[in-house]
Amino acid sequence: MAELEDLTTRGRVEIARQIEAARALGDLSENGDYHAAKDAQGKMESRVRQLQRMLENAVIIDSSTHEAGVVTTGVVVELRYEGDDDTEKFLVGSIEEKGEGGAVISPASPLGQALVGHSVGDTVVYEGPNGRAFSVEIVSVGN
Repeated sequence: MAELEDLTTRGRVEIARQIEAARALGDLSENGDYHAAKDAQGKMESRVRQLQRMLENAVIIDSSTHEAGVVTTGVVVELRYEGDDDTEKFLVGSIEEKGEGGAVISPASPLGQALVGHSVGDTVVYEGPNGRAFSVEIVSVGN
């Protein structure tokens, strides 16, 4: 929401200012600043539309209705890959939901599909993009 608000207020004003400044430089057909500003405007408006569509289609998930310790969309899962001592934490959801520095697993990905519905202590096997099988243990599940 904050990104959408910023783009539709400050972002649009800034792009309009850049376009106006570039127009003042003269001939628009050979004006690199003008074309760069118009390109930036197009990309920004595309992102605005994308964010608006996401908000229109958003589904609020009530994590209190999910069984504790079970992997579902919207939870943070800690995994240990077979043969590793270290664990990794991931949000099961979309890239737009991630926090600062957090990694995300899409529930539609092979790993996400393998994890959803399983519990802490379970080991799941999934096929990676190269056809190789990977085995991961679910160490913890939280919000």
